[in-house]
Amino acid sequence: MIHTNQLTFQYNKNEPVFSFPNITLNPQENLLVLGKSGIGKTTLLHLLAGLLKPASGNVSINDTDINHLNSGQLDVFRGKHIGLVFQKKHAIPALNVFENLQARLFFSKKKVKTEVIDELLKQLDLYNVKYSKINKLSEGQLQRLGIASAVIHQPKVILADEPTSSLDDKNCNIVIKLLIEQTQKNKANLIVITHDARIKPFFQNTIAL
Repeated sequence: MIHTNQLTFQYNKNEPVFSFPNITLNPQENLLVLGKSGIGKTTLLHLLAGLLKPASGNVSINDTDINHLNSGQLDVFRGKHIGLVFQKKHAIPALNVFENLQARLFFSKKKVKTEVIDELLKQLDLYNVKYSKINKLSEGQLQRLGIASAVIHQPKVILADEPTSSLDDKNCNIVIKLLIEQTQKNKANLIVITHDARIKPFFQNTIAL
């Protein structure tokens, strides 16, 4: 469950203050956040993940007010309970695709099961590059690896920043369906921020910033 209350954020004193609508999501409820560039979509996502501290208001995930956690507690909480899909691709260059997912499970203190990783790679059409290094992947493959890294540890909240921006229609549908399936499986929440109108039919709850 996710609940936000009167969230605001300001990067610098002379810059505008972002004010965000209140959000309440019960388990398995998903939310699509639409808006143009510069409106604060990524800022909202970073507030929800605890990567930014709000100027006012609070974020509660599964009855834990994440703004009351210290940095160490927040790192542990985020690692176990939150899956992040960043707009920019994040992967460890020295590791191959399979090793990147192993590392994600390790840092989440979850048991590494090869069959689970393999199944996810097949779902995302990445199995044929299982042992490829990151610099050998296409932009679309990197995007899908980011999805895999966000869901492999079965988080309770998945936060996705433009997860389909570099994908064609086929892979766009695959990725969104996978994210929704993962949230249903784990009774989790999915929040996607995007300007990609192709995915709007997949969501019942939508807000525009």
